[in-house]
Amino acid sequence: MEECISVFDMLKIGVGPSSSHTLGPWRAAERFLEELKDESILDETARVKVDLYGSLSLTGKGHATDLAVMLGLSGQDPEYIPVEDIAGIIKNIETKNEIILGNHSTIPFYFLQDIVFNKDFLPFHANGLKFTAYKADNSEYESTFYSIGGGFVVKEERTTAKIKEEIKCAFPFPIQNAVELLDYTVTENKLISEIVYENEKSMRSEAEIHSELMRIWNTMLECMYIGCHSEGILPGGLNVRRRAFDMHQNLIGLSNYNSPQTWLEEIRKTEVKFRQILKWVSCFALAVNEVNASLGRVVTAPTNGSAGVIPAVLMYYLVIENHDAGEKEIKQFLMVAGEIGSIFKKGSTISAAMGGCQAEIGVSSSMAAAALCELMGGTPAQVLMAAEIAMEHHLGLTCDPIGGLVQIPCIERNTMGAIKAINAAELALETDSKNAKVPLDKVINTMWQTAKDMNSKYKETSEGGLAIAVNMADC
Repeated sequence: MEECISVFDMLKIGVGPSSSHTLGPWRAAERFLEELKDESILDETARVKVDLYGSLSLTGKGHATDLAVMLGLSGQDPEYIPVEDIAGIIKNIETKNEIILGNHSTIPFYFLQDIVFNKDFLPFHANGLKFTAYKADNSEYESTFYSIGGGFVVKEERTTAKIKEEIKCAFPFPIQNAVELLDYTVTENKLISEIVYENEKSMRSEAEIHSELMRIWNTMLECMYIGCHSEGILPGGLNVRRRAFDMHQNLIGLSNYNSPQTWLEEIRKTEVKFRQILKWVSCFALAVNEVNASLGRVVTAPTNGSAGVIPAVLMYYLVIENHDAGEKEIKQFLMVAGEIGSIFKKGSTISAAMGGCQAEIGVSSSMAAAALCELMGGTPAQVLMAAEIAMEHHLGLTCDPIGGLVQIPCIERNTMGAIKAINAAELALETDSKNAKVPLDKVINTMWQTAKDMNSKYKETSEGGLAIAVNMADC
């Protein structure tokens, strides 16, 4: 039985700025609390310490890893917490030197001492963190987690047969690679989105699939809306000025709207020329990742750092390509994107700490290209070709954020990934898939080999590239 990854695993709602460095550690803290409850230790816990390792330590401050851990230990849920409450919760912990563990009991917590940044790497994965609970009798309970990208969190024991069995399911069409997916579309005479839908129905009702996919899209739409209507400087010390606001004002002028949906309708009325299209797509992507950089709510797609690509490309389709498109096309797009992302996760990685930015922007561009290609009438083979083209031209892309912040070059990079996705979809639509020279599975394998060969300083450590060529003082 194959490992089954749902669309809702690949597209998660959470808080920025990073899925692997913020959402993952947050979820790890939640799982640690569950372990304390299961072991009947929560009520006896007198103190908690958190050790961050590897990339989580090296760029943890810039990615708000320490804040995420504190929020997780406090029992807050990243999917539903009002983002305006975050600053107040953190301030209380830091000023009172205490934390309400699991929103249950108050214990001392000195964040400068109880969150330890260890630069050494644990052998299992670059993003490791260890929680230690101390009881009043000085006995300890330890648990180590690994944030493997896209908000996914595992323990090393996952490699055992028992744990593996727990993360598997019984999709009617289990998919490990692109060849298997294409074979299903041929034998079943279905589109990729239709194969994915059948798999999702084995886990959820049709009504739940519909409501959750639309909740994901509405979160994306609201994120773009907020980003396009927010001015100012992003937090973190780089003094990066938000650009989506000014770009949006120049594009839309004095249009009249009062909600994300009416905003979308107004954009459909704007002038459509090549330069305007480039600007709109870039504006949408910038907006999302500026929200992400300010600890706003985004959808990992498949990560927070690459969260702007898929919404930007889907919005492009809705406001430029097909003004009649609605919920049907939105769901179709998200299901194809999610499936392509899951194939990359199984065959390579979606963690920049393991594979550089090719694992984030590259994968998101590939996901978006495939989804757009199907909406534009591409065959399943052309859809997979679009995914391959997009990744082929992201191979070797490094992750070297300045100051460890998901800002430079990360925010702009989403605009590039979105434009490449549209280009890749158009190239695939104009190509006979029988003439394709590079199968998607081969480029996924190449990406993984490239990731393994890449110097560690280009894997989200801020120890190479732009991260050292341009320092905080330059900004």
